[in-house]
Amino acid sequence: MRYLILGATEARDEQGRPVPLGGHRLRALLAALALRARSGAAVPVDALIAEVWTDPDAQPEDAPAALQALVGRLRRALGKDAVQSGTGGGYRLRAGPDDVDLHRFERLAQDGERALEAGDPATATTVLREALALWRGPALADLPERASAAARPEALRLSTVQLRIAADLELGRAAHVLPELRELVAEHPLDEPLHALRLRALRDTGRLAEALEAYESVRREIADRLGADPGVELRALHAELLASAAPRDETAPGGEAPGPGAGAGAGAGAESAGAAPDTVSVPGNLRARLTSFVGREADLDTLRGDLSRSRLVTLTGPGGSGKTRLAEQVADLLAGGATHAPGPYGGASYGGASHPGASLGTSRATAPYADGVWMVELAPLDHPAAVPGAVLSALGRRETALFSSTIEASRGGGTAHEHAAVDATARLIEHCAHRTLLLVLDNCEHVIGAAATLAETLLARCPGLVVLATSREPLGVQGETVRPVEPLPPAPAHRLFSERGVAARPGFTPDASAQDRQAVAEICRRLDGLPLAIELAAARLRSLAPRQIADRLDDRFRLLTSGSRTVLPRQQTLRAVVDWSWDLLDERERAVLRRISVFAGGCTLSAAEYVCAGPGTVAADPPDASGSDTPDGTYGPDSAYAPDVPEHAVLDVLSALVDKSILTTDRPASAVHTGVRYRLLETIHEYARERAAEHPAELAAAEARHTEQIVRFVTAAEPRLRSTEQLAWFPRVESDLDNIRAVLHRVLQARDRERAVALVLAMGWFWWLRNYRDEGGEWISHTLDLLPGDLADCDPAEEMQCLELQMLRLFLLYEQQDRKTLMELDVRPATNRILDIFRRPVPESTRFPGLLWPFTVYMDRAVSEESRPSSLGSLMDASVANCRAFGGTWELAVVLLFRAHIHVDLPFSLVRGAFDLPEIDALAQATGDRWLISQVSGLHAEIETMRGAYDEARRRYETALRHAQALGAQTEIPFLLARIAETWYRQGDVGEAERLAERAMEDAERLNVVDAQAYSTFLRGWICLERGDTARARALCGQTADLATRGTPPAVFHLVLSAQAARVTAAEGVRPLEAVREMRDTLRTADDCQMPETLTATLLLSAAIAVLAAGHPRTAVRLADGAVEARGELPASVPELREDGRIRATAGGQPVDGPAPSPAEAAELLGALLTDATSAAGDLGVRPVG
Repeated sequence: MRYLILGATEARDEQGRPVPLGGHRLRALLAALALRARSGAAVPVDALIAEVWTDPDAQPEDAPAALQALVGRLRRALGKDAVQSGTGGGYRLRAGPDDVDLHRFERLAQDGERALEAGDPATATTVLREALALWRGPALADLPERASAAARPEALRLSTVQLRIAADLELGRAAHVLPELRELVAEHPLDEPLHALRLRALRDTGRLAEALEAYESVRREIADRLGADPGVELRALHAELLASAAPRDETAPGGEAPGPGAGAGAGAGAESAGAAPDTVSVPGNLRARLTSFVGREADLDTLRGDLSRSRLVTLTGPGGSGKTRLAEQVADLLAGGATHAPGPYGGASYGGASHPGASLGTSRATAPYADGVWMVELAPLDHPAAVPGAVLSALGRRETALFSSTIEASRGGGTAHEHAAVDATARLIEHCAHRTLLLVLDNCEHVIGAAATLAETLLARCPGLVVLATSREPLGVQGETVRPVEPLPPAPAHRLFSERGVAARPGFTPDASAQDRQAVAEICRRLDGLPLAIELAAARLRSLAPRQIADRLDDRFRLLTSGSRTVLPRQQTLRAVVDWSWDLLDERERAVLRRISVFAGGCTLSAAEYVCAGPGTVAADPPDASGSDTPDGTYGPDSAYAPDVPEHAVLDVLSALVDKSILTTDRPASAVHTGVRYRLLETIHEYARERAAEHPAELAAAEARHTEQIVRFVTAAEPRLRSTEQLAWFPRVESDLDNIRAVLHRVLQARDRERAVALVLAMGWFWWLRNYRDEGGEWISHTLDLLPGDLADCDPAEEMQCLELQMLRLFLLYEQQDRKTLMELDVRPATNRILDIFRRPVPESTRFPGLLWPFTVYMDRAVSEESRPSSLGSLMDASVANCRAFGGTWELAVVLLFRAHIHVDLPFSLVRGAFDLPEIDALAQATGDRWLISQVSGLHAEIETMRGAYDEARRRYETALRHAQALGAQTEIPFLLARIAETWYRQGDVGEAERLAERAMEDAERLNVVDAQAYSTFLRGWICLERGDTARARALCGQTADLATRGTPPAVFHLVLSAQAARVTAAEGVRPLEAVREMRDTLRTADDCQMPETLTATLLLSAAIAVLAAGHPRTAVRLADGAVEARGELPASVPELREDGRIRATAGGQPVDGPAPSPAEAAELLGALLTDATSAAGDLGVRPVG
């Protein structure tokens, strides 16, 4: 979606089609949100109200509620996710950096200015024209009070016009821009930059006299209106014009008159003298870059700070992470910033000379490294002793620093190398001892010892020397500052792919379609944000579309092979990059890397120690007697040899792999309890898996240990997820979800039924509580495939496993799937067998998931629409008795809680439902399970709501909400929010009720909790009826009906929804008898359903409202009396009291037609009314209305 506010407010979809927005207030709201979209922060409600309704006296009575309704309309127009609610209140527009035309204009204007400053006026004028073309009229035209908000964009527009004209002048288009300038200076007579542009244009077209006259005119204007003289720029330009117009100096050498601008002369020179120092580049050997530098602006600042505080800074990171490029860029900045390549629009590179610190080193007198910034490339070296000589060569002190095996052989061993190295080091000390310079040692990893020794020696003997090193591991020198180079974040990674993509395929635009945007994001994510890999992928755009590249990343090492021919071979393909790192590992490091590749998503230290430790293996047929496959007695990279790795040695190896940038470390929130997690970047992981496949015995052993470790971990976690330790254990399980999935996949493939059953049963509670319900259901279905399909074919152990799995699957999917899908599971045979086995007092019926047996019976009957809550009473009594005999504290609390809920849902059982609450409270507190405590608090709140104690109910619901949020029980949250909204509605505060109901709906949609969506929508329907918004109530009622068919709400929900629909029909006033007919049918159905007295009263009151709309006030009062009698001692809500009063006021005190009816009697009464209406209409020869 694109939002246009530079003119009349518009929204356009991905195809550029306008989206209808409706009235001026809706457009004003969208403009106010779009204006502030870039910050990402929610706009406070008060601020939006002030923008939409500028006159405080004209604001609606309930302005926040009116604004919320307006937001709802905007969401319906733009999409439900377009406007998001802030966590602390307010709203924000969901928009990307370029989705709002104002923000795109600002970016383009900045890019154009950079291009002009970089000496590329052609690019500048193109970009600036594109920016200005976004304007369609006055900025923020639909904001009632736009002046202050529009001032900045309008000013930026004018300055952009000036920049574009300046670029045109640089391109020799003076005659073309003069008419435009004439109009602009007339509109802005005191804008000196505009006048300066006009003077330049007149000069460049040879109209010097007019230019001088124009200057005199503006000078008088400024003097007359401001009593001042023109500024420095205009006066300097005037001096140039005078010099250009002066008679030719015949005595000048060559007889040439000064050209335009040549004689900024005495006048201009006097004013500008001393404005900038005479810049002289510092010495050095930095080369001009051929590509732009993207991202890492913060890294540049950090790195410059490091170099100001530390004399040795080492950039570490995996191959291709951009260490060298970052080092070059900061060196460039410190040397004066003269070697940067143009950015994507021809301007300064990201983080280039326009960086805040780029002025460092711009003159010999002020440079931090007056004796130069020098790059030393160590990658080509193949001998450590060559390092000092390479540094000498880079400093220009000798011509070559090549050491090869051939030279070594000719000199008879390493002595010559050592002597040469000592000599070179001495010469370096002599050269650097009294100089101030920055030395960049690039790619130290393969000569790490020699580089470290040299750096330490030079730093100790040369006080003016600072060393910046790049390496895949730290140098390990005292005083070293190690700065890891992290992968690029998503936005810079996307920008890098885009820039390199344009270079590979001119005209490429990554945002051309949603598919391309998603593909580029996937490419950057799966390539771990590594710049080299991203550049290699972008090069593939010559022959593949972004989606094709993303789809082929599973075979990335074959795909990414199109690097530059001019770089070192190890940087030309992705495989070569990783091969380089692999070759630098010792055998034990390689073994641990192969073994740790069996993990998915990282691991803890203890897990790595368990899986990676183990005995080694030796090739069956070693090539020579030494047992090795290389002449020097070591094992080559493809050897089947694997060394022993004792468990106590794993930590040291992991630390070495971290130091060498092979492993990364994460410190998640759960690290408080589990410590650091080790993780392989996806590219390294794929490579390690390939290497592991070369050692099948070792791989099989590692996978077996990984499976055993995960089964033990999940089994240990399961009871702790329901204990006082749960806040620590839920994040731990969440962190290992990918490992659990990998092991589940492995054991299912191996048809390892015992481990598969153990895993899914242990994971069931986690899947349910953390809303992985659909995924859990799929894993259970796959596990059931390992068991006999017919219970009659199972042995006792298999039958028990099958029944437990069936119970768990139905429990997970009950609120996720519609009734038809659940019926297709065909759990009735299992349900009957569950009743036979688990109803008996046996321990299996009191542990999870066997504990679910009454739930299973209830849910199966509910799916089949055979459920009567009263029929569950005896089952729950049996379950409670079983748990008292065999269960634990948590299990007993759960079944008592469920039994209490059943009683609350039955008529006249509220006291019985509350009877067990003290015991449940005590049990819940004893377990420390926040979910259980939340559920108990919610039950208290439900009872208090029915009793009319809305403040207390709300307090209880809010307590339940806090516990659910702390635990991450996401699916509970929308229900609790909706329940809190209901208390406000019942208390008569429809504004707060609507706000919370909207929020509950958003959460329910995001989490795909269909029943919560249905309930939230249903509640909003009542709110709209209360407001008198019948049309909206009708739409919401239809949406609720649709959602109810997709979920599994209880039968009574369908009844009260039918009552709501009848209420809407009555309020519409067009078909009043239809409302009566709807309520008659609803009351007939209600006779077969047991429900609490408050819901019975709701049905009878709705029938009264329908009858009143049909013109029978006395009968309506009788039905209202029925509602009062049905409610008994429970109070009516504020909206119900209001409707009851309206019914009685309309009847005007007329006597009622009879006693208060029950629901069944009310259904007969409504049927009689309909019969009478039909007969009366027939006597008159007309059809009854409605």
